[in-house]
Amino acid sequence: MGTGNSGFSAAGLRRLREVLARHVESGKIPGLVALVSRGGQTHVEAIGTMRHDGGAPMRRDTIFRMASTSKPVSVAAAMVLLDECRLRLDDLVEPWLPELADRRVLKRFDGPLDDTVPARRPITVRDVLTSTFGLGMDMTSIGTPIMGAVFEQGLTPNLPVPVPEPDEWMRRLGALPLMHQPGERWQYHIASDLLGVLVARVTGQSFETFLRERVFEPLGMKDTAFHVPADQIDRLPPLYAPDPQTGEFLIWDEAEGGRHSKPPAFQGGGGGLNSTADDYHAYFQMLLNGGMYQGRRILSRPAVELMTTNRLSAEQNAARNAMAVDNVHISHGQGQHGGWGFGMAVRTYRGDYAPVGQFGWDGGSGTATYADPANQLTGILLTQVGASTPDSTRLIHDFWTTLYQAIDD
Repeated sequence: MGTGNSGFSAAGLRRLREVLARHVESGKIPGLVALVSRGGQTHVEAIGTMRHDGGAPMRRDTIFRMASTSKPVSVAAAMVLLDECRLRLDDLVEPWLPELADRRVLKRFDGPLDDTVPARRPITVRDVLTSTFGLGMDMTSIGTPIMGAVFEQGLTPNLPVPVPEPDEWMRRLGALPLMHQPGERWQYHIASDLLGVLVARVTGQSFETFLRERVFEPLGMKDTAFHVPADQIDRLPPLYAPDPQTGEFLIWDEAEGGRHSKPPAFQGGGGGLNSTADDYHAYFQMLLNGGMYQGRRILSRPAVELMTTNRLSAEQNAARNAMAVDNVHISHGQGQHGGWGFGMAVRTYRGDYAPVGQFGWDGGSGTATYADPANQLTGILLTQVGASTPDSTRLIHDFWTTLYQAIDD
């Protein structure tokens, strides 16, 4: 498919709005902001309200909890360090993360925590960037001793166990064995949080400070941060996690006084950012432009190509494919891309309307952010409904279907 520059058809954009509005009118999605961009043409829809029972309308500048769509953005900090040779892909992480020296690995991923063997080799920067360092979330292994320990130690943002500050987080992480040998298997989430600690220790700055100075400010991402200041908190809707049985709207996180209303103890690269559709558009446009934004270079072209190209073998990716394809009742059909780069999915086969090469990721708070080099297209969909029910995920699928049918070539 060649590069197009004619944008979207008027009829296609009308259908896009109609489909999005239908989800809001169903009563299952209170509101949303959608941004689509192609060939210099940007179109934004803000539909519905900030709360399920009414309240202020959604606006283009509404701030959302980006959840796991933080991953494709936060990884840029590491790419800056690679560009500057302050990190190398096959450097060992031990000089900065001594807590991860001399790893032990479970004999069986579902076995007791003390039944281990020595790691065959140390953990490298590449292992962390590709989420293959040996430990992570596996939604098909809930109930195993290692997953129980991850939750109990607050190593993932699951209430009521708070995530501790970075040094204590590292101490707890270092006390656990790995599930798999370094480099053996892709595993979700924890590597993205670990990356933030690594960046902070290499730079001597907080993760957020480095991201702000080297990525957010150059891109004009003025509303992207790990918390929402008090004078802007009215722009943040509550986050709902509907009851899976009844569909009742339950507030998972309120705006005022909630988890994102103050600086967190742990700046989580895996899911802690708040942002807007326009801020994320600037970031993904930079990636489509090979690291350039408005005449300024943010990342080198090879760095962007490395991030947005599949880095995994079939064996490394097996667990992720199993969750997406064999456990659709858990994933609601998400995650079927075939590949993973650095911090984001990369499509390696055509399984729906999106072509090979599309890159980005989804968030459990009902967010989706992807770019497509073949069509020079960006799509960003932001809601405040978590994936405890399939509703926000079905909206995401319909968003991409209607976005691609709107292409005017």
